[in-house]
Amino acid sequence: MGYPSVEHRRVLAAAALGREPGVPGPHPENGEPLRAITGEILDISPHLIIIETPGGTEERLVIAPWATAWHGSDVAPADLPVGSMVIMRGLRAGRVVEKIWADATRITGTILSIQGRKDLTVELDCGPHRGHRTILIPYRASGRLQVRHPKFEPGYLFDAIGIRRDGAGLALLPATSQPPYPARAVPAAPSAYAGTQSRVSGPATWSDTFDEEERGAAYPMLERSDTGCSEAGISCAGLPYLSIGSLLQITNLCSKRSANVPVVACGCVAGHFCDRCVECDTSPRGRIAELSPFAYVELGGDLVKGCFNAQIGLG
Repeated sequence: MGYPSVEHRRVLAAAALGREPGVPGPHPENGEPLRAITGEILDISPHLIIIETPGGTEERLVIAPWATAWHGSDVAPADLPVGSMVIMRGLRAGRVVEKIWADATRITGTILSIQGRKDLTVELDCGPHRGHRTILIPYRASGRLQVRHPKFEPGYLFDAIGIRRDGAGLALLPATSQPPYPARAVPAAPSAYAGTQSRVSGPATWSDTFDEEERGAAYPMLERSDTGCSEAGISCAGLPYLSIGSLLQITNLCSKRSANVPVVACGCVAGHFCDRCVECDTSPRGRIAELSPFAYVELGGDLVKGCFNAQIGLG
């Protein structure tokens, strides 16, 4: 596969590390940083949202006149149901909300079984760290999902965005187009990459399997001895090997926002996707990071769009 030697890996890993973790800095043009906020809706009106944060604190935030919301579909912010768990994108130190995602979930894994004729029940293998997951695909969403998942059968990858309802995950939108190969047949990275270029570009996605309010990333190319995972170290993107705790210098090429994001989990599921992101441009193939919702939103990502074109600096 053309990957560098262990000693060379250490040099590349050192070059990939940032200085300090933290939230993204201000946009280079408008100077306005973004902040992510999460919590349960206690009350909401067209102009104000009151939430309880994961730490038990009550927060009262202004809803901007131009704010939008999503709860399985686009809705007016004031129509979001009380009790929903929301992730919000805020301006002015997070005190003014401009985007709200309610009960959002992402469902990523390998199809194990499909049952049903109209409403479908799908069992997924979400990787050795996340186990199996059973999801529902309502009939109204099945056509849209299967257009982007032409190999809708066991053994192939699945990636969708939906909502949590009554403890179940409802898949409503395709997150990306399904790769054409079985999950166990990930293409090898081109030898021309070999982890030796100064910067690596590719899709950055998000997952809701991180802790609440966590700013972190899952990364595919981790040493198997570090993770205890036989599926670690698989990617078609030619990424350098890193370890848990490394800091990724990651830039959203669409929003021009950057941050040092710590690697906190094994991204072996993301490593099986040799796909592209077409937000603002067409990325090279191969997911380079799977971000927590907090990190993804603060870098300017839209949870419903599922990915953004990203770049990792390697020195």
